[in-house]
Amino acid sequence: MTDSSLAAPLVLVAGGSSAAGIAVARELLSTGMRVLTVGSDAGRITAAAQSTGGAVPLVCDLADREAVGELAAKIRTDFGPLDGLIHLVGGWRGGTGITGQSDADWDFLHTLGMTTLRNTSREFYDDLAASPVGRLAIVSSAAVTAPTADNANYASVKAAAESWVQSVAQGFGGQAGSSSAAVVLVVKALVDPAMRERSPERRFPGFTDVAELGRSAAGLFARPASELNGARLILDQLPKKQGEQ
Repeated sequence: MTDSSLAAPLVLVAGGSSAAGIAVARELLSTGMRVLTVGSDAGRITAAAQSTGGAVPLVCDLADREAVGELAAKIRTDFGPLDGLIHLVGGWRGGTGITGQSDADWDFLHTLGMTTLRNTSREFYDDLAASPVGRLAIVSSAAVTAPTADNANYASVKAAAESWVQSVAQGFGGQAGSSSAAVVLVVKALVDPAMRERSPERRFPGFTDVAELGRSAAGLFARPASELNGARLILDQLPKKQGEQ
């Protein structure tokens, strides 16, 4: 096991096979962090880790509490206690009005957005709380403060995830001498190079580039917990061109 008192901070990127996960892992590595990246598909997470230039791939169904417990035990044995958890697991499904918000979509969104967050944050809470740079961050949506009938399922799950993070923040803040922080990073939507390549005519107004998400996530470890814990940070967005709405 690595001596965590001598090693660089250890960060787990949950949902690491996505474009956002790759970008976040790359930026964390560039700042000297040790990075573990986890996904449910072995092939995808291995390929994603290879493209980051140094992240260690791990396979786990984060919706399975027992599996997350086994993952945590492996991480502590092989690498030491965790210093950061960047939770990027999620998805989007909409519907037509309130009556079009299906149970299947709710279950899908809740499992990805809430169950995985609850499992990982509970399992790694003590590690993060004890770390001198403990950080928990999720990516939420501007839809939480401007929900519509068509995205009711999605916005509600995101709101619940934000509430959970605020609860974690209160837990961190209630511990004397704590230097840990739980943070919500807010975007309208994310854009990555592949999306631009598929739609070169689009400008993606108001979207946040995954590279900016990576910089923001990595930057959390350099800022005081006192200014971060419980914060809801709206990330920089791509500028609109004149005349765009």
